[in-house]
Amino acid sequence: METISENRCFGGVQGVYRHPSHATGCDMTFGLFLPAEAALHPVPLLWYLSGLTCTHENAMTKAGLQAHAAAHGLAVVFPDTSPRGESVADDAAYDLGQGAGFYVNATQDPWAPHFRMWDYISDELPRVLFNNFALEEDRQAITGHSMGGHGALTLAMRVKGRFASASAFAPIANPTGSDWGRKQFTAYLGPDEGAWADHDATLLMQADGFDGELLIDQGASDQFLHLLRPETLAQAMAAKRQAGSFRMQAGYDHSYFFVSSFAGEHVAFHAQALAR
Repeated sequence: METISENRCFGGVQGVYRHPSHATGCDMTFGLFLPAEAALHPVPLLWYLSGLTCTHENAMTKAGLQAHAAAHGLAVVFPDTSPRGESVADDAAYDLGQGAGFYVNATQDPWAPHFRMWDYISDELPRVLFNNFALEEDRQAITGHSMGGHGALTLAMRVKGRFASASAFAPIANPTGSDWGRKQFTAYLGPDEGAWADHDATLLMQADGFDGELLIDQGASDQFLHLLRPETLAQAMAAKRQAGSFRMQAGYDHSYFFVSSFAGEHVAFHAQALAR
């Protein structure tokens, strides 16, 4: 593993690291904030999954999570959103290819050789983190924005028992229910819709729900509401009697101004769950 940078940050360290990935077949980069307590003992870990077009850097520099995490003694990891490199397939569209991994294991060409983000986030990157940093493996929580909110919710519901809590900012809530989401799932996973259900937060909520507590924030003035389909997830949570909250935030859009406005509440929510 290569250290790209390490900077003092709110009493801790904000680092950026690169390592070869077996899952994606290329080098992967991630950011990791470690609070001051990590110099003394392992600390709980909050995952932040980013959205379309993002790298590890967007949330690391725009979401303002470090100050809140430092106040609660939490580490935060910022993975990349897809494999990258000259040998990695890409597309001219912003919602497919590099920067748009959708946290799935692609089965279709030309994506299958590298786009195995499910394996990378659920298995390989955790092993890299816990083998190299002072982190508590049995105390994890997860959040994300947009495509990353989709990833955070699907991971939380499918990887049972790993995350004490899960939250999302404006998640892609029901990709199988829109022509837009069906476009990406067909490209990555093929035409068999049975393979799509494992990557749809609304369908997973209807089937099993989450064994912890959820916090969902959605901007009521989000320009992508028709693509995100938040109402389907809210209805599924209510029908499932899911513990947690779904909040429509008046006037907020899809930007990092929205994310940073509520980041402190999300970190506090996760800190409380991890303390229990």
